[in-house]
Amino acid sequence: MIAELKLLKLQGKQYIPDITKATIPPPFKGKPIINKEPADKDLLESICPTNAIQKNPFSIDLGKCTFCGACAFYAPQKITFTNEHNMATNVRENLIITEGEENHILLNEALIRKEIRSLFGRSLKLRQICAAGDNSTELELNATENVNFDMGRFGINFVASPRHADGIVISGPLSVNMAEATQICYDAVPNPKIIILAGTDAISGGIFQESPALKREFIQKYSIDLYVPGNPPHPLTFINGILKLIRKKM
Repeated sequence: MIAELKLLKLQGKQYIPDITKATIPPPFKGKPIINKEPADKDLLESICPTNAIQKNPFSIDLGKCTFCGACAFYAPQKITFTNEHNMATNVRENLIITEGEENHILLNEALIRKEIRSLFGRSLKLRQICAAGDNSTELELNATENVNFDMGRFGINFVASPRHADGIVISGPLSVNMAEATQICYDAVPNPKIIILAGTDAISGGIFQESPALKREFIQKYSIDLYVPGNPPHPLTFINGILKLIRKKM
């Protein structure tokens, strides 16, 4: 007993007591801020490996951004990546950060289906589909269920069978080889069901967006309930995004 108490004192609390107020220290890169300082916009657009930067209006699309930080390196007076991790939304356009904008990224309450909160507010089971991912997003999704983040305390868990799930979480850019498997998995989930895209690769294809090895018709075919940006997305981004989707009050 004394040994256990010593171990508890040594290790401290392993879980995050209030996950909605948790912050992430540097070097984490979260939502960027683009001020109106002058900069070589042509250069910034050209160095972005995923065409996330557009000039008119000057903006960064977090659905395409790999958070490499190259733009902030070349123009630190104009672009700053903050540690704000609450970036998930149900509106794809909300992921586009424009020059001079400092608003938080929010969900559009009007677009959240009533059955999502009435049925999944206290219990949500998800089937994760690695659609040609690089294992980075999958690693972070696994971390959501560890002792630190403990997503299960909110009734949210990953399950092995789509028959037991309320929705799917897609990671990876969705390759030709995974297109049919993704459709089969989605069809096996009982109605009503939700779709979550986790990570830059799932949202836009990421660095593979122009590859002929992708087949992303599934993404255009269905309404997406939650976009979780990041490359990979942080567990706090994922968990807080889902909580905002399934609960009116967190």
